[in-house]
Amino acid sequence: MTNSIGELEKDARCIFVIGSNPTENHPVIGMKIKKNVLYNGAKLIVADARYTDLASVADVYLPHLPGSDVALLNAMINVIISEGLADQKFIEEHTEGFEEMAKVVSSYTPEYAETITGVPAEDIRKAARLYAQSGPATICYAMGLTQHSTGTDNVKSVCNLAMVTGNIGRPGAGVDPLRGQNNVQGACDMGCLPNVYTGYQAVTNEAARAKFEEAWKVKLPDKNGLTLTETINKAHHGEIKALYVMGENPMMSDPDLHHVEEALKNLDFLVVQDIFLTETAQLADVVLPGACFAEKDGTFSNTERRVQRVRKAANPPGQARADWEIICDLATRMGYPMSYASAEEIFAEITSLTPSYAGMSYQRLEGKGLQWPCPTPEHPGTAIMHKDGNFTRGKGAFSAIEYKAPFELPDEEYPLLLTTGRSLFHYHTGTMTRRCQALDEHVPEAKLEVHPELASKLGIADGERVRLSTRRGSIEIKTQVTDRLRPDVVFTTFHFEEAAANWLTQSELLDPVAKIPEYKVSAARIDKIQAVISEESKLTERKGMG
Repeated sequence: MTNSIGELEKDARCIFVIGSNPTENHPVIGMKIKKNVLYNGAKLIVADARYTDLASVADVYLPHLPGSDVALLNAMINVIISEGLADQKFIEEHTEGFEEMAKVVSSYTPEYAETITGVPAEDIRKAARLYAQSGPATICYAMGLTQHSTGTDNVKSVCNLAMVTGNIGRPGAGVDPLRGQNNVQGACDMGCLPNVYTGYQAVTNEAARAKFEEAWKVKLPDKNGLTLTETINKAHHGEIKALYVMGENPMMSDPDLHHVEEALKNLDFLVVQDIFLTETAQLADVVLPGACFAEKDGTFSNTERRVQRVRKAANPPGQARADWEIICDLATRMGYPMSYASAEEIFAEITSLTPSYAGMSYQRLEGKGLQWPCPTPEHPGTAIMHKDGNFTRGKGAFSAIEYKAPFELPDEEYPLLLTTGRSLFHYHTGTMTRRCQALDEHVPEAKLEVHPELASKLGIADGERVRLSTRRGSIEIKTQVTDRLRPDVVFTTFHFEEAAANWLTQSELLDPVAKIPEYKVSAARIDKIQAVISEESKLTERKGMG
């Protein structure tokens, strides 16, 4: 987040939520947004194919087709520029590349965008005016925006919208990506990405690489590594022979699970380090029991870049150990002596090598923690990034982005669009929440949301089990007939092994920059179970007669 969570409740006068369902996926943030709207009169714009809880209190609801984000955002910028609502002073003083961007968006009239997004042109105009004229405005997004083959383009378009209105670097404004998992911000901060060291220092940066080589007394590669999806693909092709999976469950969370399963079984050696015997761990040659968050010391970094202390509350059960202890022992046994006395010692090394963390210490993190960048021991932390338009790179860079259609669009064979997401009552792959009896009893199974118009057309009743298919495979799932989504879109969650949505998603086309798969758009078909059984029986009979 460029700004702080508290601003969503008190400072923002307009909040634009796109590709995110905060009340279910980020409930604390969702409640703050709702309070600001209901009690402080903040304006709210929601863009989502589903009518979410926040959409019910929104001033403008934009039910755009999944995968059409760039067209929608370009059209909003088109309105802002053509109606003289752009912040020209901010643009001239703090940005570059405006003219090229403006030239591209000039063709994205609301009427043209309507043909792509399905959103009425007048609603696009209303949303654009509201965002530009309400005062400090912030944009919240999550994986509904990023998990596309055009995810990078989507995020750059969001940044274009914020910069063209000067909504950067001040309270209540900004661009706020809502992190989807506990401490995912901290993991990224610590270099758990294939192209950076800690604090987003590029692997390809010679000076940064030399610094880490000196600290660790090793020679480090000068090329970026592979993302998880790329790794799975290479394992599938036999180019990777061994894999070490820690705190991740690709046999539920990765796209096209048939592909994932084949890839993992194709490995010579699979190690999984986790706190439960996950679907992935069940395929492992070796399982290493890690400690959970309450069984170890360390830090978390949350979605607003706040680094916070985590303290051990209980001893790990059985043979479980802290992840860092396991890694140190493995490294030592493999010929690289790695010895730390404590998590605090590791954090001290982090601060010595990471400029954005340089001013932090366990002592300074007492209480509410600190937001990075925090470059010196005297620095109070940074609540607002790019303050007063002073961008890290100097000037903010506009990007000229053309709309690109999703890789897989509905056709005659697969006439629907499947998109996926989460439930309030379950988390990610269900590894933890489905082991909680109360939560699993409340939401015990996956459901496929289907619009009444589509249900009537297909002769499907509410609660009926159907077969949901894409080009990757099929699952059987119970329907939930609801008018909260478009008639041409169906939705389900991915928490449930019994009807795992990711058997259906595709891993073929990745975002060219971020290498993220297109989870949110899959051409799909619904068939009645009885009809499917009848057709399969006929086929069996014909084969028998032959």
